[in-house]
Amino acid sequence: QVQLAESGGGLVQPGGSLTLSCEASGNIASIYIMSWHRQGPGKQRELVASMTNSGDRYYSHSVKGRFTLFRDIAKGTMSLQMISLKPEDTAVYYCAVADRMIVLGPISNWDYWGQGTQVTVSS
Repeated sequence: QVQLAESGGGLVQPGGSLTLSCEASGNIASIYIMSWHRQGPGKQRELVASMTNSGDRYYSHSVKGRFTLFRDIAKGTMSLQMISLKPEDTAVYYCAVADRMIVLGPISNWDYWGQGTQVTVSS
């Protein structure tokens, strides 16, 4: 079992920056890939970024160049540095992990989820 806790959400103006954090506990040695997803108002949950233990990163087209994912594998922690934020980045951001290489897209492929942290980009 792995438990995930996100933090760092809040209200930020367009063009601003924010860093989210995710801390895993429990059987962190089982984690192979960590990821950030988000779900905006009236939208489906979508994958934003992920990183495997091998260092392979994925970023969605909408955030590439603005968001950067960092991981500390030994500590089971992950952060998402977000810059140049836009109103369309407003969403609940979730941390999710899997214990093997998976097809990234389907939500059902991820093993554990955090409760989410709200990010609101508004003036």
